[in-house]
Amino acid sequence: MATVTFRDETATGRSLRSFDLPDVPDDITVRELIRLRVRDEVARHNAAPAERFAGLVQPQGAEVELNGYRLAQPRRLDWERQADIACAAFLRNGFFVLVGDRQVEDLDEVVDLTTASDVAFVKLVPLVGG
Repeated sequence: MATVTFRDETATGRSLRSFDLPDVPDDITVRELIRLRVRDEVARHNAAPAERFAGLVQPQGAEVELNGYRLAQPRRLDWERQADIACAAFLRNGFFVLVGDRQVEDLDEVVDLTTASDVAFVKLVPLVGG
């Protein structure tokens, strides 16, 4: 079992936030890695629900704000729903995942966390233009 450091980064490589998650299987699919990350961040939020959620994907009914999402009122979130949204966002290129310094591209790809325990999530922000 590995301890994984999850990091959210900008496209330029600036770290926005990070946290460690212990007891992650050494070999795991990208899908399960995303689901574990989302389950943990939702559990931390649900332990003390607040108006702000600093998670990977936007909860339903939340407004986007700098480095997070604002909920209309503090509430508990459904981690499975958030995980499904995150997997769908990955497939739509809403963010990409780097394991070590290697980009993974398939939800069913198995990654070896014994050689790389640093996982970066890089959100891609749509450009606004005229």
